[in-house]
This record gives sequence, structure tokens and C-alpha cells, in this order.
Amino acid sequence: MTIKRAKATTAVASLLPFDPIKGTLPGAYCSCVGPLVVRRLRAFRLALRWVRLEMPGNKLTVGGRKFVRAERAQKAKTTKAEKRKAKKQRAEERRRIREEHGLEACPVQQPRTIESTREFDETFVQPEDPEDVLEENTDEFASYFQLASRPKVLLTTSPKAKLVSWKLCHQLRRCIPGARMVSRKSVPLKKLVDSAKGEGFTDLLIVHEDNRQPNGVVLCHLPDGPTAYFKLQNLKLPSEIKGCERGRVFGNPELVLNNFSTRLGHTVARMFACLFPQSPHFRGRRVVTFHCQRDYIFFRHHWYEFKKNGTKAALQELGPRFTLRLKAMQKGTFDPKFGQYEWILKRHEMETSRRRFFL
Repeated sequence: MTIKRAKATTAVASLLPFDPIKGTLPGAYCSCVGPLVVRRLRAFRLALRWVRLEMPGNKLTVGGRKFVRAERAQKAKTTKAEKRKAKKQRAEERRRIREEHGLEACPVQQPRTIESTREFDETFVQPEDPEDVLEENTDEFASYFQLASRPKVLLTTSPKAKLVSWKLCHQLRRCIPGARMVSRKSVPLKKLVDSAKGEGFTDLLIVHEDNRQPNGVVLCHLPDGPTAYFKLQNLKLPSEIKGCERGRVFGNPELVLNNFSTRLGHTVARMFACLFPQSPHFRGRRVVTFHCQRDYIFFRHHWYEFKKNGTKAALQELGPRFTLRLKAMQKGTFDPKFGQYEWILKRHEMETSRRRFFL
């Protein structure tokens, strides 16, 4: 396709004190005439910019704004191609330097993301920090990590829960070995916590619902707390996941906890760890993942299988699939009147930057 600019007639061009092709107006003329006249002259100048598009077997004449847009698109396409070519040349140059001088001469560049540029937090947990190690050895979860107690989880729902909440509880019981599910009926939460303590449960997990859909999870570690409230969203049960395996599972799963980097994040991760036994059954090949990204916790439940004589591995999702976000952390067990909150999410006060995260 070729683009040819049609010439404006001499009579029309002589009427305008500016170049109809370049669109330049003298400063003195712009100051003499009003802005409305200048706008009309510019619009008339656009109308004069007619071009002829000559294509094989077709001739089409367009002009005005269409030509301006076509001209801009062609310029943008050329610029984009030049940038792509320069980027490819830089990548080839870096590859050549690595081959000749090694990886240290030209390290692999890391992509610049929101996670990699997150704001510094004073509560970042440093590896082998004596203060953090002492705190973890004396907190409420120390007995579990010192193998002094075994997990015993109680699952229930909010009063008068509907079908979807019960289905989610059934799936959580399928994920958590040895979990027990009971009907709460109209028992107050404070009384339920005291009853679970008396029966020797180590954790209490409650699924809340609103408008017949699960919308929150309360996780209470017994007997000394803490208690965490999570917002639940993006729930998908196994029947809603394409290709999901809904067969029977067995054995203790392996637990994967990713990207919990602050002290608050470590507390949340240790709460999740206390739900599962510390002796994973590797022959069962089940994996439960809590992946924290931008303060959202993604839950996944898989098992992995080996293919081609063990040279390749694949993941088979078992469900359910949902996302959690921490809303509040309360010290001790659930106490709505006199409970002391360690952390509460106040969005308009705390979320001052896209690169500020708390977990």
C-alpha cells in the first residue's frame, strides 16, 4: 500500500496565513484573531489533508482526521519495531558476554514488579535472628513445633448455615487429617470456644456466611490463642473446577507456606501449620499450599504424579480453591467485649501505597 498526499489548490492555500500541510500559524496572526477562528482554521487545515491510498485493485481517497490517525499509527508501528529490534540486540549482547566471561560478568536481570519493589518494613524476619528465634520458641505455637502436641481441629459454621458453607466444611475436613465437623446450631461463639478447650481441641475453624455464601473464616488456636479473622473470596468447590480429581484422599499432606516475610506473616503461617500433622505421608503425594502474594493468601490442594519413568511430574488439583485476606488478629481466644487486638486492617489509613504489604 502506498500513501500519496494530494496537493491543496493555490487558491485555497492563499486564503490561509499558515502552511496547510504543517499547520503552522504566525504568532502575530494568532494574537490578532480570536481562538475560535484559530480552531476553525485548524479544522479546515485537517480537511485539506487528503491522501490517496493505492492498493492492488483498489483506489480509495480519505482525508482529514482519518489521515492523521493513519499517519500516527504508522509512526507508532515503526517506533515499536525499532524498540523491539534494539531490545533483541541488547539481549544477544548480554548472552554473548555470559558465554565469554561467565554469569558474574553479566548477571541475569530480574523483572521489576510490585513485590520486588515493596516498601521496607521494620518487622521483616531475618534468618537466624536471635530475637525472632526466642520469640518463636516461646509463643503459643511452640508446643506444636516441639512435638509436644498433635493437631486436633474442630470445624463448624455460623448459625443456620446453608448448603455451600457445609460443602466447604466437608472439603476442609477432606484436606485436614483428623478434623472433626459439628453442627453449631445456635451456640454462641464464646461458649463454643470454651467447649472446644474442654474436649482437648487445638484449633477451631469457623466458616461464616452472608447472603447464603461463605464470606469469612475465623481461625482460633487453642487454648491460648491467637484468633484471626480472614475474608474469604473466589471460592471454587471441586465440582466447579475443570479437570478436578474428586476421589478419596489418604495420608498426611505436605505443607507449603510461601512468602510470609514479616512477624505478622510468620504468625499467620504458624497458625496454618498447626492445622496439619508434622509427619507428611510422602507416598500419598498430597500437597496443601498457602501462597501469600500482596497480602492475599491463595489456598490450593493438589497431589503430584510422576510420568515417563519418573522423569516428569504433573500436578492434579483436588480442591477446594479459595483466597483469604487477613482482616484482624486478636490476642488470646475469641472475646468480643474485652479482647485485645494485635492488628486490624484499616484500609484508608494503612494502605497508603501499592507497594506496602503487611504479611
